[in-house]
Amino acid sequence: MELGRATWEEVAATGRTSVLALPVGSLEQHGPHLPLDTDTRIAVSLVSELVRQQPHVVAAPALAYGASGEHAAFPGTLLVNHQLLSDLVVELVRSAREAFRGVVLVSAHGGNREGLASAQARCRAEGDEVVVWHVRAEGADAHAGRTETSLMLWIDAASVRMDLAEAGCTTPIDELMPRLRSEGVRPISSNGVLGDPTGATAEEGRALLASMTADLVAAVTARWPLATVPS
Repeated sequence: MELGRATWEEVAATGRTSVLALPVGSLEQHGPHLPLDTDTRIAVSLVSELVRQQPHVVAAPALAYGASGEHAAFPGTLLVNHQLLSDLVVELVRSAREAFRGVVLVSAHGGNREGLASAQARCRAEGDEVVVWHVRAEGADAHAGRTETSLMLWIDAASVRMDLAEAGCTTPIDELMPRLRSEGVRPISSNGVLGDPTGATAEEGRALLASMTADLVAAVTARWPLATVPS
């Protein structure tokens, strides 16, 4: 079920046995070759795969703005701060508690971690069941590099401008983090890329999405065992 397309009676018919999955993305620069809503598209794709495999999960419309202060120097980036992100998620979870047994927040933007961790703690203190799941992949680069470009080539190849793809700063993210926190991305990478997208392929993106989906499904079913949703 997609929540945005459902009626209230269809939601009520589930009898509070379903879990709500909320994709959390961002609207921020992703180099010269990827669209600003890359993170949101990735989060939505993961939630779509989760719902396809787990019929007790309902997909919510995406939260398309994130805590993207590190990208603020690039035109087109629209952002919220960590506190506002936390407040918004808490309000959404409160709204969902009467209809759903819990909420899983599927985030594809690393900058959302602080706000979502705060929201999770606040929601749990109020008795709500909330899982925060962040996109991750073994050996992934940090931003707009091979990993995200491969994912987008699989999700929506027409949105990827591979003729403009170029490497940015390839220093490991752990080494960059102090400067990223204090200076943002632009002084470190003038094109906004942290990695090298030039070797990206759709097939790699397919494999990445499948692996990420398996991890997400495992996290959801570990917290909420399969339930039969009334038809």
